[in-house]
Amino acid sequence: MPKGVPKLVSRPPNVPAARGSLRDTPIPPGDEVGAAELAARVAANLREQRRRRDMSLDQLAQITGVSRAGLSQIETVKTNPSIGVLWKIASGLGISFSELIGESEQAISILRREDTQVLRSSDRKFESRPLMPAGGANQVEVYELRLTARARHASEAHGPGTRELVVVLSGALRMIVGEQSEDLAAGDSMLFNANVSHAYENPGTAEARYHDVIIYPLRS
Repeated sequence: MPKGVPKLVSRPPNVPAARGSLRDTPIPPGDEVGAAELAARVAANLREQRRRRDMSLDQLAQITGVSRAGLSQIETVKTNPSIGVLWKIASGLGISFSELIGESEQAISILRREDTQVLRSSDRKFESRPLMPAGGANQVEVYELRLTARARHASEAHGPGTRELVVVLSGALRMIVGEQSEDLAAGDSMLFNANVSHAYENPGTAEARYHDVIIYPLRS
């Protein structure tokens, strides 16, 4: 996802979803608890991924572009990594984003809205809420995105073969993929190859909502 994006804080379970403008909504006091839980889960999953591959931190740094020191801080839960860093790690390992930040797969999983762990940028202009429970198919991820008026959210290229389907639920979207730009309105959708840099812009005067489906290539 985005390069140089501010670190995200997560909204803990049982905190009601924000209403109205995200910019005007204060961050609930429990955010640090939710962020700590997420950081601990990422640390455990990252250590397990390295163990399976018998991979050193130096080797992981080479394939992800994240420094060894940064990876070490993530594994020891000394930092809350930005969503951009997490995407780099997931892409380098060839796994889905949800596999890096999520829990182990289960036969049946239910995600209640009040239990959703929302990720929000520190400037409160961007919010991402996962719509798939833990244990969902690793080849597909579904998110609800929110952008405040006139906001822009940049994303780095995802791994080879990754595609995205964006559906505009309300408001407007200017989707920029590489050098191409498309303006979309409520009810419009766009499918594109996400292995190039892309950005989501809200050119409107009100907050906009989208569904974002990320489709990973089948693993051999």
